[in-house]
Amino acid sequence: MSWFKNRKLLIKLYQTLLNISLLLLSLILAYFLFRELYYIFNDILLENKNVHQIFGKVLIFFLYFGFISIIVQYFKENYHFPIRYLLYIGITATIRFIIVNNGESSHNFWLAIIILVLTISYIILPFGETKNG
Repeated sequence: MSWFKNRKLLIKLYQTLLNISLLLLSLILAYFLFRELYYIFNDILLENKNVHQIFGKVLIFFLYFGFISIIVQYFKENYHFPIRYLLYIGITATIRFIIVNNGESSHNFWLAIIILVLTISYIILPFGETKNG
């Protein structure tokens, strides 16, 4: 019986450490989010003519925003990351990568294949979920 009690205590300790770590990570990401927003406004006010540079900063801003929203969703979903949100972040991050990095067409082809696989996974995900309770 004491093994079971120690196990529950250890799980509770790890859950608390995870929650504290995610809260700290969200604060750090919020700092970087607002810093990126400052850089974007600074470029606009200084009339930076390099549109690709500004666009890259906007996409980075949305990456920070996406990671913060996934942490918020973790707490809303009773301490677990739904796989659909991770797939959504993967799809959007890959699309952003293609937009910002105008690489070789063969790299873009493979990234498009990755987007297709992630999208198919996102679509078929509800069919694999079990309806418990």
